[in-house]
Amino acid sequence: MTKSELVEAVAKNRDVSKNQAESVVNCIFDAMLAALEHGEGIELRGFGTFSVRKYNAYNGRNPKSGKVVSVPEKRLPFFRVGKTLKALLNSE
Repeated sequence: MTKSELVEAVAKNRDVSKNQAESVVNCIFDAMLAALEHGEGIELRGFGTFSVRKYNAYNGRNPKSGKVVSVPEKRLPFFRVGKTLKALLNSE
């Protein structure tokens, strides 16, 4: 599902215009991004949790040339699936 398909689904489900639905979807995504930017986690019960993981700097190796390169520390998003979603996907 793409963002535009999500907007259409919200508009159809709540009987609102696509502009209003797009505003709601954008507001939700903006709030989620802001929370992750500040290092906060997001928990959607039954669906899963979003969090930010910090990775320390390390020395890696360029696979093509074999030269040692330093990889700076970074923060990456992480998603953990909730029990309900996992059960739904694995049910037959």
